[in-house]
Amino acid sequence: MCEGPLALRTFHEHHKGIKEMFGVDIGCDRKKNTYYVKNPEVLDENRLAEWLLRKYSIPQDFVTFNRMKDRILLEEIPLGQAFLDDIIEAMLSSMELRVDYQRYEYEQEEHLQTFHFQPYALKVYNRRWYLLGFLKEQNGLRTIALDRILALKVLSKSFTLPKDFDARKYFENVVGIYANPALPIVNVKLRAYGVQAEYLRSTPLHKTQSEIRTKHGEFAEFTYRLCETPDLVSQLLAMGDKVEVLEPETLRAKMKEKLLDSLAKYEK
Repeated sequence: MCEGPLALRTFHEHHKGIKEMFGVDIGCDRKKNTYYVKNPEVLDENRLAEWLLRKYSIPQDFVTFNRMKDRILLEEIPLGQAFLDDIIEAMLSSMELRVDYQRYEYEQEEHLQTFHFQPYALKVYNRRWYLLGFLKEQNGLRTIALDRILALKVLSKSFTLPKDFDARKYFENVVGIYANPALPIVNVKLRAYGVQAEYLRSTPLHKTQSEIRTKHGEFAEFTYRLCETPDLVSQLLAMGDKVEVLEPETLRAKMKEKLLDSLAKYEK
């Protein structure tokens, strides 16, 4: 058996979970006393699995990862994990959820919402867990934040995941988690100044990013095809004076309004 700091029982638990969730089969090389991916071709088909294995250094060498766990610091998600196991189980078995939910805008008890939810997909964005699914009381797809769930119960009522549902496609035209099929896709042009251009080159704002103009040492211009959403505005505002929206005029005006509101707070 492969031995080391990682207990055999722990390995088998990881092995089972990774195989069930991602289809990745972890093998044990007894001669080298290491663990490896037995079916690496799966990683070409499952980008999430590939990312997890690469990002968290999980199974090419479990022992090495275990030894380095106190020196590899990952960004924590502070809230919203209490119901993850139940939600994933409901997704695997296609069972409905009953959710007690309270939005940030309404902290009073009278604004507590209880609804029935069919869980389709989970997404992490900006250090928060979100759940996309069909909200029966509103007869449509909605995205809810896990850290605003007060109580959750897996019901005995099953549902059928639509055959044409594709979580990646649902979010493909937005930055963040706010997606609305009714929103038009627009051409967005940004000008990034100084080092911000390098940040955008290394970490694109969106997969449609294309660099169309560069003035070395001064700025670079990028274009995108996406929807105008609150998350997009928030991301651009976070870049401060290092980015300027050139197009469309509606987004430029919205950015200007937000920046003027912020400035007014400092002038009081």
